Amino acid sequence: MPDSSHLPALVAWLAFALAFVFGAVANRVNFCTMGAITDIVNIGDWRRMRMWLLAIAVAIAGAASLEAAGLIDLSKTIYTTPRVAWLSCLVGGFLFGFGMTLASGCGSKTLIRLGGGSLKSLVVLIVLAISAYMTLKGLFAVWRVNALDVVRWDVAPLGIARSDLGSFAARLGGGGPATRLGIALAVAAAIALFVFASRDFRSSRELTVGGIVIGAVIVGGWYVSGHIGYVAEDPRTLEEAFVATNSGRAESFSFVAPAAYLLELLLLWSDQSKLVTFGIAGVLGVAAGSGVTALATGAFRWEGFASTEDLVNHIAGGVLMGFGGVTALGCTIGQGLTGISTLALGSFLAFGAIIAGCVTASKYQYWRVGMDSEPRRMKALQ
Repeated sequence: MPDSSHLPALVAWLAFALAFVFGAVANRVNFCTMGAITDIVNIGDWRRMRMWLLAIAVAIAGAASLEAAGLIDLSKTIYTTPRVAWLSCLVGGFLFGFGMTLASGCGSKTLIRLGGGSLKSLVVLIVLAISAYMTLKGLFAVWRVNALDVVRWDVAPLGIARSDLGSFAARLGGGGPATRLGIALAVAAAIALFVFASRDFRSSRELTVGGIVIGAVIVGGWYVSGHIGYVAEDPRTLEEAFVATNSGRAESFSFVAPAAYLLELLLLWSDQSKLVTFGIAGVLGVAAGSGVTALATGAFRWEGFASTEDLVNHIAGGVLMGFGGVTALGCTIGQGLTGISTLALGSFLAFGAIIAGCVTASKYQYWRVGMDSEPRRMKALQ
């Protein structure tokens, strides 16, 4: 039996390297899901959204190609299980989307801004991690498990082994792996056609490269966790294992639950059973990559809270992101890229709910600005 004792460290370092690239590129091209959505809502600018969609297309095509080549098995993820916790995806996604708008960015943007010197983002990250940990194992977990996770849709009675679009198409059309690959490539191609239909976007090399690289990082994460870190027979349990993952399954990048596990690692550092996992390394890598880019480009700036209201909004946003991200099984990256790359039905639900939550919060903030400015306007007229 080959020695696999080196694999946890190898998986963690490779995850860190990929996340470092993510953070560096995302900082450079201003990759931000909340920003992409609010750009559309406020000024009708689709460029950053097209960059995000291009990353999704690359991630879908790449993940499907890895599975078709036999290098990974997407049925062994948290996203494609036959029982879809649809209510958790909708509620968690909406709360996450609302929270990320209050906190000026999602989990990945928080790490990117932290690397750029934002102390506001450090506070958000700490609050997010505490809230996420409470949702994984604490008080919030009781609410999540008893009120939301119990509401599920099981696709197994339909004769479908996993809850993704490819498997549904294969079941209806009588196909197999080739059908799943064909559906994935068709979806990716359709998204790419929409993305490049914009001449304005096509003319921006920076946004195009940014979308491609970030999507490729997600694919790389699947390969590292699902192939390099895969052990057919763990010497300790004599069962298959995905080493250095918190879920015990194949993973790619997500930043809410891993932030909670990073907090746990720091609090229980002397516990020898705790180790740097794929997700924890990803959190550290994004912040480090962003920090290096910020320093290299002269963009590093210390940033604090502008007011007490600003502090309250960011704390509330961190709480909502922590609860929502764990409940929905991922954030804008964990579900919006990693989950969507598997074409899982739950990921599409969470993806849509995140967007809805962000749009709602944007409208709320716009309303608040109007309400706050009206008394000042009336006073000036007096």
